[in-house]
Amino acid sequence: MTKTNCFRLLCIFLMTGALGAPALAQQSKLRLEQAVAAALEHNPARKLAAANLADADAGYRLSQTMLFPQISFSEGVTRSNDPVFVFGTKLRQQIFNNSDFGLNTLNRPTPINNVTTGFTGHWTAFDSWSTQLKIKRASLLKRSSAKSSDRSTQEVIYSVISAYESVLIAEREVEVANHSVETAQALYNLSRNRVNAGLTVESDALSAQVNLAARQQELIQAQGAVRSAWAALEAAVGSELPSRPEALEPLAERAFIVSPITDELSIALKSRPDLASLALQISAQQTAVKVAKADFGPRVDAFGSWQINRQSFVGDGGNNWAAGAELRIDLLPFSKLERLQMEKAALLRAQAGDEAARNLVRVEVSRAYYDCQSAAKSIEVARASRAQAAESLRILRTRYDAGLVIITELLRAEDAKRQSEKLYWQAVYRNAVSYAALRLATGTLNQIEVVNFQ
Repeated sequence: MTKTNCFRLLCIFLMTGALGAPALAQQSKLRLEQAVAAALEHNPARKLAAANLADADAGYRLSQTMLFPQISFSEGVTRSNDPVFVFGTKLRQQIFNNSDFGLNTLNRPTPINNVTTGFTGHWTAFDSWSTQLKIKRASLLKRSSAKSSDRSTQEVIYSVISAYESVLIAEREVEVANHSVETAQALYNLSRNRVNAGLTVESDALSAQVNLAARQQELIQAQGAVRSAWAALEAAVGSELPSRPEALEPLAERAFIVSPITDELSIALKSRPDLASLALQISAQQTAVKVAKADFGPRVDAFGSWQINRQSFVGDGGNNWAAGAELRIDLLPFSKLERLQMEKAALLRAQAGDEAARNLVRVEVSRAYYDCQSAAKSIEVARASRAQAAESLRILRTRYDAGLVIITELLRAEDAKRQSEKLYWQAVYRNAVSYAALRLATGTLNQIEVVNFQ
């Protein structure tokens, strides 16, 4: 990261403060980087990604617990006159005496209480490295989840940029619609004056009036589009915004630097977090295959117990202990063979998914790249068209005032001017959104990159 980018990032955090809605309320203008910072705190997609990451981290810590012995405590109370139970209990409590050898006592013993306090332990001393491999797999899945979280962050940033720019273009279209209404009103007043002066026919005024009604309808629709775009921005941020659409930075032309398509493709294949996540998942699945193979190997378990037996909770009694080890080898591992085949199939599926994802990334980058190139060129064409339409309207307005052209020609020129204005701002909007889409496709869209949109 360059010093300039570091300075930009520092400025973002200084301006956004706590990154929440209260901080946004203190600003006179809702800047894009503020909206992005708030979204990274409040957007549900970010919360879901954080939950998935916490789940993967818990899975990793859980896998590590298999290295430690399992120790449990138990406390139980039993009362019975079962001959075997009574005989064994007296031995465990160490209260057995000669009188207990009597046949009547052995066959029909008096019921006895047995309060048992015990500790048991179990530890897998060796399992052909299966536990270590499982820990490694859990670690890979945790890292994969972190990469998925990074991709989620990029998608949230893109959704905010797209929604923010949608509000800006909607505001610009309201401005265009307002100007069109004012122009249409002026044309109607002019035509009405000319009709009253006997310089033209009544149909001119009627045509101008119809044009005015159409422009007013477009203004109403444009104002509704602003409210819809604002609701979409609040949804992208994940919370209600204290500002209003007019508090946003106005839409303006921006110049973006784009590398050649081959460089952008190379960057994408190296930088995309979702591709990195898939690569880690493949490594994790390769480890899962190794785990399935390790399960065929021998396993050594150690165990032990210590127990106190007495007639009451507070009385004395006897205690005993036991310890041992066990070697186990599965002589008919049919289920393990099938599990190994399943893990191998899952590995092939993961590898195929990775290859498909890489092909899709190439398509996404190519599409976004050419959209970005097209949008940048469209601005130049739209800018020239807007200037030409404005000049054409000025000339026809002068000629109409002189009575040299009919009003329909003037209305067509006004309509062309309005359309060229809308097309220009749509080109500016498309240029910004297509660049954000390209950065998303290459996996390089982050908070520092957001500064380029200001």
